[in-house]
Order: sequence, then structure tokens, then C-alpha cells
Amino acid sequence: MLATVAAGLPTLIPAASSTSGAAWTGGGKVTHTAGRVFFLFNGAKASCSGDAVTSGNRSVVITAGHCVKYQGSWHTNWVFVPGYDNGNAPYGQWAAKSTMTTPQWEASEDINYDVGAAVVNPLGGRYLTDVVGGQGIAFNQARGQTMYSFGYPAASPYDGTKLIYCAGTAFTDFLFSNDNGLSCDMTGGSSGGPWFIGFDESTGTGVQNSVNSFGYNFMPGYMFGPYFGADAQNLYNAAQAG
Repeated sequence: MLATVAAGLPTLIPAASSTSGAAWTGGGKVTHTAGRVFFLFNGAKASCSGDAVTSGNRSVVITAGHCVKYQGSWHTNWVFVPGYDNGNAPYGQWAAKSTMTTPQWEASEDINYDVGAAVVNPLGGRYLTDVVGGQGIAFNQARGQTMYSFGYPAASPYDGTKLIYCAGTAFTDFLFSNDNGLSCDMTGGSSGGPWFIGFDESTGTGVQNSVNSFGYNFMPGYMFGPYFGADAQNLYNAAQAG
């Protein structure tokens, strides 16, 4: 799933050093913590992306708000598959015992607060981040940083089989949100995938600071993700206490 917004066409020039969408071949921790999410949306099968983060309960997955609740309906049969690779689940399939989102997304699906979280059940007697590790997470960080975005886009030209990434200097949306923007051509299915600051390509580690949220349908090639402020932090704290 990936939200779209319609409006008039602006002019926006991508950074020359950006990577707008390529298979991640660097290995490292992100290939364990990032994963594909499967659920039922009003009874229909759908998918998103997510990321395991460090947490007190060792069981938190961060994703997009619309990957847990959309058009007024909470998704069911929610499962996280870390390290998903061409149909394989090398670290198992982790069912959510609870999902949650920000108050603003829950009340009115405000695109500025499109953040969701899941607390997954133990699998085989082990907790999620004990198996796959967890990325760091931070809030209220400076804008305009170099960011890496990961996800499992499943709509053409992608097919959901592999982890895709984008990288570049983030900018602040000047249209209809206060989100971060990034040159990125990922499609539906990538929603909820992590954005990192301080990402180290050699180790696949970073500090999560947003998620893939939406694209404008009149401006292909750009992805937007919510700013992680106090409300995202409150959501994370509620999840790690769950």
C-alpha cells in the first residue's frame, strides 16, 4: 500500500547524488531488521513494509499508520516477515498481538502523522529483536539530512520479492504536508519501510527517523515520510510498553 495525493504540479529537482530505487546488495543488519508486512484489509490480502527497532519489550515493529489502519478499518491477520527474500522467511513469520498508531492518524488519518507500530508475539519462545536485532530510533532530529529509505515495493515495476533502497538528501515537503521528502521511485508495498539517518552502508545500521508514507500522483519519483516528533515518540513508548 502507498497513499497518493493529487494536486497541481510543482517543479522539483532531485539531488545529483541520490539513489532513487535499487536493490540493496550491501548486506548487513538492515537485511535482518527490515521486512515485509502482510495483513487483511477489509478481508483482502495486502502488504506493506516495516522495521524491527530496539525496544524495552524486544518486540516492536515500526511501520506506517495506513499499514495498521486505513479508511477507518483496522487491518487483521497482521504478520511481519523480517529479512523477506523472494518468498522466503529466513527469520520466521511474526504475528502481531497488537497494532497501534498516532492519535491524529487514528482520528482523521492525518498524513503528517502516518506512523504505526506493532507488538509481535514471541516465536519459538524467542523475542523478535533477540533473533534479528533492532535498529536505533530517534525523534525531533534536524531536517535536511542524508537519509536512506528501504522497503518492499510490490507494484510495477517492482514485484515485492526483494529489499529496495533509496538514498539522498531529504527536503521538507512544500505542498500539503510537513513531511520529509526524498527522491525515490518505490511503489505500493513499500509503505512503512524505514528511513534512516546516520546509515552505515558497510554494516547496514542506522537510526530510524521516518517511514515511507505517500507520494503525489502528479509528481512521480518522490517519496514522503512523516517527521518523527513527539507524537511518534509517544507511539513508540506505548508500543515498547505493550
